[in-house]
Parts: sequence; C-alpha cells; structure tokens
Amino acid sequence: MDQLKRMAVFAAVVDKGSMVGAAETLGMTASAVSQQIRKLEQTTQVSLLHRTTRRLTLTEAGAQLYQSCRQIVDLAEQAEQRLAELRDAPVGELRIAAPVGLPGRILSGALAPLLRAHPGLSLRLFFHDELIDMVEQRIDLAIRVGRQEDSSLVARHVVDWRMLLCAAPAYLARCGWIETPAQLQAVDWIGLNTERAQYLQLLGPAGMQERLRLESRIACNNILAVRQFTLAGMGVSLQPEPEIRELLASGELLAVLPEWQPEAIGLHLVTPRRDAQPAKVRYAIEALRRALQGS
Repeated sequence: MDQLKRMAVFAAVVDKGSMVGAAETLGMTASAVSQQIRKLEQTTQVSLLHRTTRRLTLTEAGAQLYQSCRQIVDLAEQAEQRLAELRDAPVGELRIAAPVGLPGRILSGALAPLLRAHPGLSLRLFFHDELIDMVEQRIDLAIRVGRQEDSSLVARHVVDWRMLLCAAPAYLARCGWIETPAQLQAVDWIGLNTERAQYLQLLGPAGMQERLRLESRIACNNILAVRQFTLAGMGVSLQPEPEIRELLASGELLAVLPEWQPEAIGLHLVTPRRDAQPAKVRYAIEALRRALQGS
C-alpha cells in the first residue's frame, strides 16, 4: 500500500511539474513529497527524475513508470466515483426477495416509477415463501411476514395486514354457512404449512376469544396453492385481505365469520446489517413502505 501511495505522489509531481505543486494538490509538505519520491526510487532501484534548480524532467524509466502510475490513479478515481454514485444515486442491480403471494400490483406500483426515474438501476425479483440466506444470495432487501428474530438482519416493521377466513361460494353452498367458530373444526381446512394440525386464534365481538385446533385436509407451504384450492371449492382457508381483495369484490371468494378477526400479520422490510445502505436500497425501502402502507 505504501508503494501505491508513492506512485500516486510521483504521478502528481509529474502532472504539476514540481514538488511544491504536487504538495499543494495532495495536502502535503514539499519535503514529504520529496521523501516519497526518494523512497520510490530506492525501492525500484532506478532514477525517475532529473533534478535541476529550475525544473524536473523524467528519465526514460520515469516516463515509463509515469504511464503506469497515471493509469493506477485514474482507476482509483473511477472506483471512487462509482462508490459515490452507489452512495448518492440509485444505480446498479437491486435484488429484492418477496413472498410468493405478494400482489404484483404492489411491487410494480412501488418500483416501476423508481426504475423509470433512474435508468442506471436494474431490478431482480426473487419470490420465496421460505426464508433464504440474504447474504449468501446477495439480496439487498427482503419483504418478510411475521416475527423477525435474526439479529444479523435489520427488520423495519411497515404495516399489519388483516387476515380473513374465506371460502368459495360453491363450498358454502355444499357444506352450509358457518355461523360460529366451533363449526370451523368440522370444515375442510386448507392450511398454509406442512403440519397436520394448525392453531387459530380469533378475536370476536365484545372481546370474546377463541383458540381452535384445526386438522388440515389439505396442507401446503405455498399461499397461492392454498388460494387456488380455496377457489376450487375444496374448503376454508386463511388469507391476507389485500391479496384477495379483488376476489372478494368479484364474489369468487366470500368472507367467513367476518365478525371474528384472526391475528394480523406484520410485514417487514429486511436488510443485511450494514453501516450504510446504498442509495438503491434507501430509495426502494421508501417506495415499498409507501406502497405497502397504502395497500
């Protein structure tokens, strides 16, 4: 590293034409600059400059070395400029992980304006219901659901989404309308897990509470599959209200026990723990925060 510094000093001396000029540019004393040049000559074991009382001129070896030193300095300045761009403007590849069921309209509504405003920014989206290693997968930002316990990550709570019990009209026509929480234990339950049983906590009118153990007839680890089985009239499931809002409006799904509220789910924006986030991540966090809170 010392040798690289000496090369940078040497390039400045040549550019400015004197030790004094280089010293002013580098914020050093002229004697310190002269010392750096002497050490560079000692380590390379060649004379780099002809020194006279009037001026400095390059030796043949010095002229060749200057070209290489100039390239090194230029590359360092370019790298510094790139880092400044990453810090101050959204550029580069933005890698985001999100749950499989998250509506595309939320993501496109948040990120499309960001991409239009910043042509130097590109986007890679990865959809997972299971937790992934953000560092290993080089994920800049993840949208995650539920409690976040990994201390190596920074989780920002954004919003709580209301959960709804729902079923297709065909299922309710076949099996009858559900009027009490106790009736849920007799329905065909479609669970978002791979376990046979699932516990459901409900809050009802006047503060009433029910905790039910439901046996899954169909269990899977993908919310979209759960939703499709529900739409097919195969049973009752628990769904995030923003994700099924259009299905409720069209009548393809009906809310079951709407006066009984399941526990809400928290949505978090999660990043690897860093001293400073690049601009692309800061901008994306703000855009997604607005979109999720408005959903």
